[in-house]
Amino acid sequence: MTQGTRILVIIALTVCYDNSQAADRPNILFAIADDWSFGHASVYDCEWIDTPTFDRIARAGIRFDRAYTPNAKCAPARSILLTGRNSWQLEEACNHMCIFPVKFKSYVEVLAANGYSVGTTGKGWGPGIAKTADGKPRQMTGVPFNRRKLRSPVEGISSNDYASNFDDFLRSTSDDQPWFFWFGTLEPHRHYQYGVGLHSSDKKLNDIPRVPSYWPDNETIRNDMLDYAFEVEHFDHHLGRIIETIAAAGQLENTLIIATSDHGMPFPRCKGQAYEHSNHIPMAAMWPDGISNPGRVVTDYVKFTDIAATMIKAAGLEWNDTGMAPTSGTSLFDIFRSTQSGQVTTYRDHVLIGKERHDIGRPNAGGYPIRGIVRDNWLYLKNYDPSRWPAGNPETGYLNCDGSPTKTVILNERRSNPQAAPHWKLCFGKRPSEELYDLSVDADCVRNLAELPQHRSRLLRYRDQMETELRQQNDPRMEGRGHVFDEYPYSSPATDHFYERFTSGEKPRAGWVNSSDFESGPLD
Repeated sequence: MTQGTRILVIIALTVCYDNSQAADRPNILFAIADDWSFGHASVYDCEWIDTPTFDRIARAGIRFDRAYTPNAKCAPARSILLTGRNSWQLEEACNHMCIFPVKFKSYVEVLAANGYSVGTTGKGWGPGIAKTADGKPRQMTGVPFNRRKLRSPVEGISSNDYASNFDDFLRSTSDDQPWFFWFGTLEPHRHYQYGVGLHSSDKKLNDIPRVPSYWPDNETIRNDMLDYAFEVEHFDHHLGRIIETIAAAGQLENTLIIATSDHGMPFPRCKGQAYEHSNHIPMAAMWPDGISNPGRVVTDYVKFTDIAATMIKAAGLEWNDTGMAPTSGTSLFDIFRSTQSGQVTTYRDHVLIGKERHDIGRPNAGGYPIRGIVRDNWLYLKNYDPSRWPAGNPETGYLNCDGSPTKTVILNERRSNPQAAPHWKLCFGKRPSEELYDLSVDADCVRNLAELPQHRSRLLRYRDQMETELRQQNDPRMEGRGHVFDEYPYSSPATDHFYERFTSGEKPRAGWVNSSDFESGPLD
């Protein structure tokens, strides 16, 4: 009897498929791109990015239109994914380049302890340090498989042959053992080979119907966007090869595949911030044996805290038996087993977002604390220290924004005319204490409605709900202890006093920005 036949027999006997009672637990492929924004896939009607594999997953399973990361930076976003807890519940792991607390298990570690073969290729959890209590490196996303390499003439594209490394993993796993694999590309993270998107395909600059209103619309920025598209398509290509390998092995029917990104694109006002294009991410899932009525489009607000709960349930485990800290998420099985499109479950009507310290570059290693809520297609944000620069101090290079042609264009806009630099103000300028945006007409989040009297009741309602839930989650910032996030050390001691070293004349540089990003001195 084949694996698929055994599953069908179980469905027939139980009427409703229950993975916790299944004789064969599903295999799981978790595919995560690095810095990929919502909407940038052809299945979302994007005209300048072609993603046939992501489209295939969405059409054979579920397309999620309101999936969010609660924290739009690599390490904290991945910490949330792996633990099922919001970043403000994860102590040091709320921050970027952190030391991951021993006390918090990852769901991958739990799967490994419960009979799963677990593997990973590319980028797993990080950047930061994750060690066991006795100082050994933790395999947060599985056993590494990174031996196979590509001959990659394209600057910025990883030499990792992700799909071939998955082949090695699958061959290493016995036929009777369920497996979990974390496929994490380094793409479309910076840096890019300028012009590769235009010159390596039949794409044209005017294929992009609109440039976000917080950037200028010019040839340089459109080229930068197409270079980003080239790297998204690289992720999609390797994902397609991996799925074909699973199908050739006869395992596709009982493999749960989730494809997503850790946060938004590596451009100003996106990655590292808390706007719609920062936290809203693409997500699709397919599982022939486990998802009902495939081809659905779901508009529930789902969040990264839901992923760990989904994985634990898929493995037939109970959360309370895993030794993991309590989760703030809910398994997606209610959506998987439903036949509905649109809003499936009424309680999935909002998501909390926020951030603390990301990249270096502020006095005393300070962060930029934000909390927010997305619901009803509105976004409310509370900036807890608006005296700080949201993307990092100008004199240290705005280090919470990767260097790029787009960043350079916007910085030069201010330098050429400081009194008329609307894009610089939106991307790098200081912000008010509260922000409110109607995403149905302003997904770019450029018209702040927080001060308008007609929206006051909505603002107060959202603020109250956000703060109530944050207090229930024991967020230190709600208890007057937000300072703890700035006091946690970085994973490298050299970065703890970066600002002080820089301003004292040592002038250390950060490798992820351009030398031209540094202003000649502090700005008012």
